[in-house]
This record gives sequence, C-alpha cells and structure tokens, in this order.
Amino acid sequence: MKILIAGASRGIGAALCRLLLQQQHHVLALSRHTDSLKQLERQYPQQFSFLSIDLGNMQKEAPRLQKWLAEQHTQQLDRLIYNAGYLVNKSFELQSYLDIINQIHVNFTGAVLLLQLLRPYLGAGSHVVTIGSMGGFQGSQKFPGLAVYSASKAALATLSECLAQEWQEAGIAVNCLALGAVQTEMLQTAFPDYKAPLSADEMAAFIADFCLHGHRFFNGKILPVSVSTP
Repeated sequence: MKILIAGASRGIGAALCRLLLQQQHHVLALSRHTDSLKQLERQYPQQFSFLSIDLGNMQKEAPRLQKWLAEQHTQQLDRLIYNAGYLVNKSFELQSYLDIINQIHVNFTGAVLLLQLLRPYLGAGSHVVTIGSMGGFQGSQKFPGLAVYSASKAALATLSECLAQEWQEAGIAVNCLALGAVQTEMLQTAFPDYKAPLSADEMAAFIADFCLHGHRFFNGKILPVSVSTP
C-alpha cells in the first residue's frame, strides 16, 4: 500500500514509518524535522520518501507539497495518518498568542488544509486516521496546562466525524484515535517526571494495524486508546 504519514520524524510517527516499511509498504513522510528520516531513506530507497514541511503553515507549503507528490508519481493514497502534534504545558492564562496559534495550526488547521489538498488522491477503500488525544475526548479526565492542546485535538476529532460523512459515498473511511499517554519526546518535554505506560513502538504497532484494517469495522468514530480510566 501507499501510505502517507504527517508528523513522522519522532516518537510514534518515526516508529510507524519503520514498522510499515518493514511490512513492505511504500511510505511517504511529512515532517518539519527530517534528520531521523534520512537513515530510513538510505535503508529503503525504493519504498520511502520524505519532505521537510511545516504542517503548521500549510497555506504557504501547499504548492511545494503538490510538486513533491508529482515528483513521487503519486496518483492515489491508500492510507493517510495525520500524526502531527504540538503541545505546550502551561497554565491557560499564561499561554502566549504564539503558544495558542502554534498548537491550533499544527493540531487542527494543518490537518484541515492537508486533507483538502490530498482529497483528490483518496479513493474508494482509502482510510484516513487522525491521531487525537484523550485530552480531547469528551468525558475524559482533563489535566491543568493542556487546555489549548486538548481543545485543538477535540476539534480534530470532530473534523474526523464530519469528513467520514462527507466522504462516505466516495468509499473513504475516516476515524480518529484518541491516544492516552505514550512515552515520546513530546511527552517527556511537557512532563519530565512522568513515565507513560506504553512506548512509541507499542502504540505504533496498534496504529499501523488499525490503519490497515480498522476501516472494515469502524467509520466516523472517535476511539479512545488508553490503558487508564476515565
């Protein structure tokens, strides 16, 4: 399959790239930081390509992305994973304007504009998976310092529900996975003293399987993926 992963340089995204390449899929990766992706390109030159792109500034980046897709001879995407995330752990009243818009642009607006651009590449049988958060899952426990992050992930979840309805007749499935805590660089930076119950590799294995097969059982769903309650 041809799979595009947005937010691929670290943590879950990088683990997804490695795992799907090992499974012989063709992977296209988008990320602002690409140093970690160069080794994968050397290791899988026929299966893997990446583009350094600012997903928080998709309006500007769109022409360059379209040119790159043409260079990759991309005509259709079988799977699309929007894994990009930006988190600022700070009291609500102390969040700066840049803190706020960076989280909204990467976590939500970037997904909106990217999915608009990639719609022509999605056909019957395609599956779009957005990576949300338990912080954006209605009724879940909320944590101080994550108000803007959680709200932006909640918006991403609702977008996924809406697109599942809009694209249903075209045979395109859209689901959102609301993840609990995973031990990644982003979590470590935001919560230095916290140890998550799952590793990035463990969560990537679940997401990869869901991406490949989950559309047979779910569409338009926001699914909590967490080992803790509520």
